[in-house]
Amino acid sequence: MADISHLAPIFGALGSIISFIVFLSPLPTFYDIYKKKSAEGYQSIPYVVALFSAMLMIYYALLKGNMMVVIIINVLGIVIETIYVGFYLFYAPKKARVQTIKLLLLLVVCGYGAILLVVQFLFKGVVRAQIVGWMCLVFSICTFAAPLCILRKVIKTKSVEYMPFLLSFFLTLSAVMWFVYGFLKKDVNIYAPNILGFIFGILQMVLYFMYNKKEKNIVKEQKLPELLQNHVIILDDQKKLPYLTEEQIIDIWKLGSLLYSEKLNARGAEAAAKVENMPKLQTVQT
Repeated sequence: MADISHLAPIFGALGSIISFIVFLSPLPTFYDIYKKKSAEGYQSIPYVVALFSAMLMIYYALLKGNMMVVIIINVLGIVIETIYVGFYLFYAPKKARVQTIKLLLLLVVCGYGAILLVVQFLFKGVVRAQIVGWMCLVFSICTFAAPLCILRKVIKTKSVEYMPFLLSFFLTLSAVMWFVYGFLKKDVNIYAPNILGFIFGILQMVLYFMYNKKEKNIVKEQKLPELLQNHVIILDDQKKLPYLTEEQIIDIWKLGSLLYSEKLNARGAEAAAKVENMPKLQTVQT
């Protein structure tokens, strides 16, 4: 079997490019937050966990050595995720802001600081990289699984408004590249979590397409009463009717059905009212 380990830097570079896109993929979400001037309904957990995971990966790459591509992309990740968290804190409601600050203190300050102290003073040599590598594995899985907290909201509300599809898509693509990179480098701490990352990403995209289609159908049905109220069709014998698409014909048919049913209901109510208002017959004894 041919040795293809020399291809690892290529997949590492591709993984870095896609990971950079992953870091930028929540931009539409934060643009929506900016337009609404509120982060209510959105979760900060994916961004805090991604920040902590990037910090841990840098520490692991430094201990492991010869992983400059991993260091560079995670430094960029720390900068971008810090901006996201700061932006979220600015627009978040008070309760969500307090929860996010607690999570930052727990993971980024206390958690990361404790890991540095324990690993540096209690372990030596190769053991340090092994321990930090297993920690990276766990938190990489958490990074992929963090968007799953939104899935419950999607299933409950049957709406994908708060589920970032781009993040799910690029996480899946990134998982494939980093899996190949870690496999070629024979580093289980890199390729193992990306197997689950691929599975989680596929699951999120399936749910997105499933509920996004239902949401479009609901919106289309809600627009029908608006057409009934705001549109008047005028026929002129001297002018030709414009060409109608299949969807427009269906809409006109639905409007006609609604008008006809409303007219029948009105006539039925009118007839019932007449019957009630008729004078009652009185019997006369002879």
